[in-house]
Amino acid sequence: MLKDTTKIKAALIGFGRMGKMYGEAMAQSNRWEIAYVCDPSPSSRAEAQKMFPNTRTITDENIIFNDDSIRAVALCALADSRKEQIEKAVRTHKHIIAEKPVADTIEHEWEVVDLVKDSGVFATVNLYLRNSWYHQTMKQFIEEGEIGELAIIRICHMTPGLAPGEGHEYEGPAFHDCGMHYVDIARWYAGSEYKTWHAQGLRMWSYKDPWWLQCHGTFENGIVYDITQGFVYGQLSQQQTHNSYTDIIGTKGIVRMTHDFKTAVVDLHGVNRTLRIEKPFGGKNLDKLCALMAESILSGQRDPRMPRMRDSAIASQHAWDFLDDARAHDLPAIGNLETLEEIRERRRHMTNGYGLLRHNKE
Repeated sequence: MLKDTTKIKAALIGFGRMGKMYGEAMAQSNRWEIAYVCDPSPSSRAEAQKMFPNTRTITDENIIFNDDSIRAVALCALADSRKEQIEKAVRTHKHIIAEKPVADTIEHEWEVVDLVKDSGVFATVNLYLRNSWYHQTMKQFIEEGEIGELAIIRICHMTPGLAPGEGHEYEGPAFHDCGMHYVDIARWYAGSEYKTWHAQGLRMWSYKDPWWLQCHGTFENGIVYDITQGFVYGQLSQQQTHNSYTDIIGTKGIVRMTHDFKTAVVDLHGVNRTLRIEKPFGGKNLDKLCALMAESILSGQRDPRMPRMRDSAIASQHAWDFLDDARAHDLPAIGNLETLEEIRERRRHMTNGYGLLRHNKE
């Protein structure tokens, strides 16, 4: 176990939902010291000060970048701020943990990829599914040859919300904001690049953008995939539920996973072993990402398990590609904006549900 003397001084920029989660993950580790929290909101800074009494709360991020003792930054503000912050981090040689997408446009995302390349800075992105115990377990089982040759990847993730208009200004429609995680994990399993795609979308409640999308196609190595994502799953149902699974089919066996956001269940049906594993879901796995970054900084060697900025840019690029493809086909609109407003109103007052936003206390 590393001693307290090896703690890495870090700063959080943005202290909304994700910033708070990063803070909690770092505080629970013996490898990090949170020296700064930067956020323009007085209530967010007050909350940070309450959670981390020894942390300095500020509004000017330049204080962080000008402090030579800060070795790493976690970028948790809106996507339109990240490119400039990454430029500052590279210039002042601070290691980077960023939320996705790494910039507000795909052009800026690829510029970020070039920025960090050969910079000497360790830069990673919160593509959290890669760090989940269930995907790690399934991939290892596949690599052991238990299901034969991997042939088909099927992924579905449908929940009630975020609803349209709730925080997607810089991250795009649901299939980009959330769906790029599933675009990434399918590529991670395939170990190959996307070759073909055909997407079908639906403008639920007649909203301007598709809020449900399914895409299928092939990877360059011949593996086929289908990905379904939408925040359309029973927003006004009396008791909310969801449907989330990964189903991977090989030439000899299968692996699959389902979860209820509390417990994940993995079924492994191989040629030599049949296993059923139930363990806590694990949330965003930020403790694992922060641990990988800490180990990289302290050893001076980048841990290959950390997702790269390039991985995020590729996932973002293809999520946009799939959305564009859906718009090129018949894009039906079902429902009306009145129902959408009813959903938004219900969510404003919900205290227990899916993807609820933090209310601004000011």
